[in-house]
Amino acid sequence: MEFVDLSQRVETVRANLASASGGKYPVPKLIAVTKTHPVEAILPLQKLGIVDVGENRTQEIVEKREFLKENFQIHLIGRLQSNKVKYIIEDVCLIHSLDRMSLAEEINRQAQMHEKVMPVLVQVSPAGEEQKGGMPPEAVLPFLREAAKMPGLQIRGLMAVMPLSHDEQYLSGLFADMRILFERLRSEAVQGVAMEELSMGMSGDYLLAARHGATMVRVGSAIFGPRA
Repeated sequence: MEFVDLSQRVETVRANLASASGGKYPVPKLIAVTKTHPVEAILPLQKLGIVDVGENRTQEIVEKREFLKENFQIHLIGRLQSNKVKYIIEDVCLIHSLDRMSLAEEINRQAQMHEKVMPVLVQVSPAGEEQKGGMPPEAVLPFLREAAKMPGLQIRGLMAVMPLSHDEQYLSGLFADMRILFERLRSEAVQGVAMEELSMGMSGDYLLAARHGATMVRVGSAIFGPRA
């Protein structure tokens, strides 16, 4: 991949995010999704001022960990099995995909074993797609009240993965629902919960996410280009 192409794509994504936010919301943080990309393709991101990268799989984090940790902040953005938490607990800056109590308990256990507090986002399923993980919106508040009691967790907000759809009106409704949920939960002021981050939007829908107040977007192909 030519650096000039990468630079132009990153510049385009940033300009699009600034335009979509429209002054109503702060411009979201750009997380470059680096799954399946080799380290030599990821390193140029540093020169473009990108410090946050997202990985989906624990095994890939383990394989790239020395390089990634030296140069970037690593976000775990994919579904996380409880038995894999121990492999990434010291490597990632934020787990985006906390979606069940058993996983919260294991992250809490591993974090305390490593004498740290692990920042996490609670994954919501706005369209009820079980295969993508996430809990129903109505389940989030009770979950927060229980998970916030765990000393190894620092709950910092919500995450969502939207359905694959070309129906912009439908997707806009889901993004709007997520922002409403985020604001409502923030107003609840659950002790131990800092409702600061709303991670939503990927390459196909990050503009809609920015329009509806995402604080982080997770962008891969719009940065690295489509797969050959």
